[in-house]
Amino acid sequence: MLEIVYLLILILVIAQVLFDTRSSVKALAYVLFIVFVPFIGILFYFSFGINYRKRKLYTKKITENESLRKDIRDKMNAYSISISNSGLISHNHKNLTEYVRRSASSPLTVNNNVKLLINGDTKFPEVLEAINNAKSHIHFEYYIYENDITGKTIADLLAKKAKQGVEVRFMYDDFGSHGLKKPFLKKLKDAGVQTVPFYKIRWYALANRLNYRNHRKIIVIDGKVGFVGGINISDKYRNDLQAKNPLFWRDTHLMIKGQAVAYLQYLFMCDWNFCSNYKFTYSKKYFFESLQNQKMDNDVVQIVASGPDSKQPAVFYSILKAISSAQKNIYITSPYFIPGESLMDALIIAIQSGLDVKILVPGKSDSKLVSTAANAYYTELLEYGAKIYKYNKGFIHAKTMVIDNNLSIIGSANMDYRSFELNFEVNAIVYGEKIAKQLTEVFINDLKASTQIQLETWLNRPKYIRLWEKGVKLLSPFL
Repeated sequence: MLEIVYLLILILVIAQVLFDTRSSVKALAYVLFIVFVPFIGILFYFSFGINYRKRKLYTKKITENESLRKDIRDKMNAYSISISNSGLISHNHKNLTEYVRRSASSPLTVNNNVKLLINGDTKFPEVLEAINNAKSHIHFEYYIYENDITGKTIADLLAKKAKQGVEVRFMYDDFGSHGLKKPFLKKLKDAGVQTVPFYKIRWYALANRLNYRNHRKIIVIDGKVGFVGGINISDKYRNDLQAKNPLFWRDTHLMIKGQAVAYLQYLFMCDWNFCSNYKFTYSKKYFFESLQNQKMDNDVVQIVASGPDSKQPAVFYSILKAISSAQKNIYITSPYFIPGESLMDALIIAIQSGLDVKILVPGKSDSKLVSTAANAYYTELLEYGAKIYKYNKGFIHAKTMVIDNNLSIIGSANMDYRSFELNFEVNAIVYGEKIAKQLTEVFINDLKASTQIQLETWLNRPKYIRLWEKGVKLLSPFL
């Protein structure tokens, strides 16, 4: 009797795999694992294999008013098209702007002032100044927030502003910020700060909740100033605390003033509504239309975000589209480079088309398994002509890509399956030469502190090491 029950369960799970898994290769792997590893295979699939994007388990809205939503969407689309046709966008990137607009419902914005922030030493003073100048509201959303010198300094200022009557909302990922304890949160709450964990981890759904994490780093102040990028709130991101942190930490962030902040605000509101009992409703006070009348620089920005709540992995697809739009060069910096087949194919096509493809990765990673899996991808890229460099000065945590001196991508997404498929991520796409030239200079400067991998030396490594790397590569989707 038990055998018959298990067989029926097995058939139903296999049917679920076939209906739910887009990749036939991945579907076959799950089916074989489920069949040949009884019970464990089924548990593994339900923990890691279910397509939550397809199932739409994460639906979030800032307004239930459908006519209002349509009105907002129509205005955004019309505005995006007008900017795209204004001549501010390079012709070869127009299709990218259209893809992001359609897939992520993210408008092009032109009235922006974008500032590149290199390392926490540069970012945190700007953040503290912006918080101190807040008049209406402060919205915080972070994957990692630590209760250390930096975290306490910011938290104290947030509490101060809340006591002054400023609306302060503080959202932290329950896994990434597991070090935040009740006394820290109570202090914020007592000061009037609204706090909420994102997707609280519960023992009965541990695996799924460890997978679908909010990896975004977003600050929005008064709807006018926004921060986005790769730098979390922690002392380890600061090189001015060398006595405490001997490891040099290289990272990149953006401060944006202008119209693009509205989409960061929208993302925050959606994420807040997903995990808080105190819902947001649409209000103009959070979206300052008056910004259109305030002259900023002509930095053209488009925010792209995706996660289990989106219909497709827009962050991933936008990177593929950006690579396909390149005419001269592609410079990638990533701490976790596990590209997968589609991204590998896109890079190989770019290399074979005569483009200069350079990839900067850590010389020493904070994850040996990730580093080992990444090594397995280098051989093929090197054989086709990619130039891969390992950063030696410290740990490089920046997640950036610069193309042709006129397109920059800076955000929270790593070049790996977890960022592309499992986590909530956000990238800023900046069109134009100003930021691209700055980011290129930073990239070239980082190469000076790096060692280029030579193909011959790489191929002469012991076979047992290369075999081990290929074995770990099989685990890439779960790293």
